[in-house]
Amino acid sequence: MEPVPVDEGEMVSGTPRLRASYALDAEGAWIAQARHLAAEFLTRARVEDGLPVSERVVEITQLVVSELVTNARKYAPGPVGLDLRVFSDAVEVVVRDGNPNAPRPRDADPGRVGQHGLEIVMAVTQALDIRQEAEGKSITARIALPA
Repeated sequence: MEPVPVDEGEMVSGTPRLRASYALDAEGAWIAQARHLAAEFLTRARVEDGLPVSERVVEITQLVVSELVTNARKYAPGPVGLDLRVFSDAVEVVVRDGNPNAPRPRDADPGRVGQHGLEIVMAVTQALDIRQEAEGKSITARIALPA
């Protein structure tokens, strides 16, 4: 799906300037596909819409998308939804999946290999919101502009 520009005349506080939604339901390279979609979306926001999206924001967004989609693919049944939204001061990444259980950060353990995704997302984002929905959950990560 192509990003949808929001008409400037309709903007109110909390309304994204640009948004896109994707269904990641095909088998295979979900994570790579999601990272590519995020980079393409933010490049369009910068080039075509003149929004202040730095390369650093693109990299952070790709990292967040990668971690959240990886967790959804690993722990949730069915398709995964990816929503990207750009506001005047932030980018939001929303990942929806069919598992109603909220992820929890783990205690620090220098000997643990892997399973650091949520901690990474929390470290690089401005805010993280996890909500239960009718058929699973949504996780919204907010990345400040400029980062």
